[in-house]
Formats: sequence, C-alpha cells, structure tokens
Amino acid sequence: MCYFTGILGLRCSEFYKKIICFFTSKGYNINKWEFVLHQLKGEIMLATLIPLFDNKMAVCAYSVFARKENLFLNPNLMAGARFDGAGTVHELEVVSSMGVSTLSGGKEVFVPINQFSIFAEISLQCTVPAGKVVLLMDNTITPEESFVRRAKELKDQGYKLAIRKLPISSFEPYKEIISLCDYILLDHVKIDISKAKIYFSKQYPNIKLCAVNVDTQEQYDELVKDGGYDLYEGRFFRMPVKQSETDVSPLKVNYIELLNVVNAPDFDLTEAADVIGKDPALVISLLEIVNRMALNSEITSIRHAAAMLGQKELKRWINTAVTKELCADKPSEIVRLVMVRAKFAENLAANFELAMQAPELFIMGLFSALDIMLDKTMEEALRMVQVSKNVREALLNNSGDFAKVLEFIKCYEDADWDEVSRILVIDDIVMDDVYAAYLGALRWYRDLIPAT
Repeated sequence: MCYFTGILGLRCSEFYKKIICFFTSKGYNINKWEFVLHQLKGEIMLATLIPLFDNKMAVCAYSVFARKENLFLNPNLMAGARFDGAGTVHELEVVSSMGVSTLSGGKEVFVPINQFSIFAEISLQCTVPAGKVVLLMDNTITPEESFVRRAKELKDQGYKLAIRKLPISSFEPYKEIISLCDYILLDHVKIDISKAKIYFSKQYPNIKLCAVNVDTQEQYDELVKDGGYDLYEGRFFRMPVKQSETDVSPLKVNYIELLNVVNAPDFDLTEAADVIGKDPALVISLLEIVNRMALNSEITSIRHAAAMLGQKELKRWINTAVTKELCADKPSEIVRLVMVRAKFAENLAANFELAMQAPELFIMGLFSALDIMLDKTMEEALRMVQVSKNVREALLNNSGDFAKVLEFIKCYEDADWDEVSRILVIDDIVMDDVYAAYLGALRWYRDLIPAT
C-alpha cells in the first residue's frame, strides 16, 4: 500500500479516481490524469535489449530487461509491494510475443529471474524453444536446497542458466548452483581474471565467463588480449570518438557525397541517381527495390529507377542503405543500434509533440553514431555530412527539441528505467506507446536486415 492510500484508507484505484475527480473539477487537464490512471493499471511495459559480444566484436546473445511499472506513479512499489506479481517473468512476455528470430535474430536471450520468479511456471510463460533462453539468476537466489533443486529442474527442462552479482567470497558457498550454470557474469574491475581463469577452468571447466561493465574500447581490447573471458557486456562498442587520426576511405567519401546530395534542401533526383551509379552494391539494391514495386514495368536506367521510387522514398532508402555501408567495417551491432534508434525516434515523434519532424528524427537516430562510422569526432563528422540544424544541435551539443528524444532513447537502451519513468511523467507519455514504438522499431529492423 502506498503512503497516500494508507492515510486515506482507500484502495489504490479508488484513491487515484478520487484524485482525478478532484483535479478535473478544478479545471486541470483531464488527459494527464487519464494517462496517470492508465499507467497504474499495470498492463503496459518497457523493454530493451543489451548485447553480449565475443572476442571478435560479434554479438552472440542479448539480455532482455523489462519493467512493467512506473515507480514515479506507483510509490508503493518502492516498498514491499514491488514483489506483487513477482512470479511473472515480464521479460519472457517480451520474448514470447516477439519471438527469438525478431527479437534477437535467433541468438540466445538472457532473461533475468530472482528468488520469486525462479519458482514460476516458466515453461508456461515461455513459448520459444528452451534452448534459446538463458535464465539469468542474481544473488537473491541463495545456495539453499530449495533453490538448488529448482535450478536443477529448470536445467532438466532444457533451459540454460547463468548467474550474476556474485562477490568472490560467494564462489565456494554457491558451488552447487555455479556447477549448474552455463555462464557466470563477472565485474571485470573487481576480478583478477588471471586467477579467476585458473579457478573456473579447474572447478567448472564448461562454464563461460562474461565480463560486465566494459565501458571503453581500451578495456575491451585489454580484456580480449588477456584471454580470460568468453563474452563482454558494456557500452564500449558505442562510446563517442574523442580524437581521430585516420583519413576517411575513398569509398566512404563517395557515400558521404550521396548523403549530402539527398539531404540538401534542393535535393535533385537526377544528381542522386548519378552518384548511386558509382557504387554497384547500391545500384543492385535500388533495382531490387524498384523491381518489387513495379513488376510489369521495364527499368531502363538508374535515373528511371530513382524516379519510380520518388524523392521522399529515395531519400529515406539512401540514408538507410548508405548508413549500412558506412558501418561495413564496424561491429554489426552498430548497424542495429542506429537503425533501431532511427525508427524508434520516428515512432516516438508524436509522443514528444514532434510529429511533423518525424523524418528528421529518423535521420538523427541514423546519424547518432556517425562519429563511429567515420572514425571522426562528431564535430568533424558533421562538418562532412549535411544535416538539419535540429539534428546538428542534438548530436553535437545535446540541445534543442530533438535532444530530449535522443537522451530518452539512450536511457531506454541502458534500461535506466528510473530516468525513463521520470521523462514519461514530465512529458505525459504513455508507457505502452513507448513499448509499441520500440517493438515496432525492432520489427522494422528485422524486416530490413533479416537474421542470417
């Protein structure tokens, strides 16, 4: 029970209905209070994916993190009521509704469970193959007989197991549980990997070690060099470029030229078609798209194909296709990152009262890692690529109307649900709109770039 409902002796729904009636009677905006009541029903969710990399910077799994409540609107959940419904694994709802193929491209999905949800009927909540699901336990699951027995049951059902948040002093007490695990997630800052490697290779030879909180490329490179870990989780792959020492390759210069043509205020179809003609991969991609659209029409030239696609769709396709090519020498997750950001930003436009600028928000998301794509600082990269003032201010100075959308998306990526919830309240945004926008972005990406 929350503090206010305890004082008034009312059930939560009755309390908030009375609050809404009071404020609306005073002339306040009813939409906001309908929004509040809607969020309190608990029928909505936030969810995001966090990648796990191997030592070649390839993504081999994703962790799914979800939240179904806005703590800013449900203060009672900060106390004991946060365990209401704890037997439901919300992340499994996401996995089951989306499917592993759409959600993670067929890769394993790590799903967190705690001391309550470990006893849930997980097999009934999960409709995807058990072998694709890694149940990620934390230290609320203690090495007691009941937990060990349940972990064995889940293992027998075909689920893989992982554990996180264990201090070194707990390794021995947790040996029965660790022996059942396929993965253990370790904070690389607190672990001497040379000693840990010897310990785990002797005690648990089949377990894979995952380094978490890897926040810089230098840390990742050093950990890979040391050779103790199998997987890596952290923000290292998308950290901004601080300084550049390399020239942009001639191929990327051609792509930049094309971006500048289509993003110019006086965008000319003919000029864009001529630049496309310089790159065989783009020519093939354009012809494939146009041929699907015009089954009974003969395409006579690249200019003809561009004209058939139309200015608006050609601009969108070029920005997307060129971004993919600019990322060709980068980890594949960078492509997924910027594509999902682009579509997510576009889908959120109306929620941030920027519906008319949705195409610009798409470009902002697409170019949000332009520094990484070009191995230049963002300031240098934006001197090379033409973008609108709104996009430039958001990417370079974190200012303007677009900046709050980008900041929201980055918090969402990090599963920073407290900050996300705060923004939802401040901007009167409904949680299920955000969830729908994110899942829509994932589906769009999987349709655009199918898993291989």
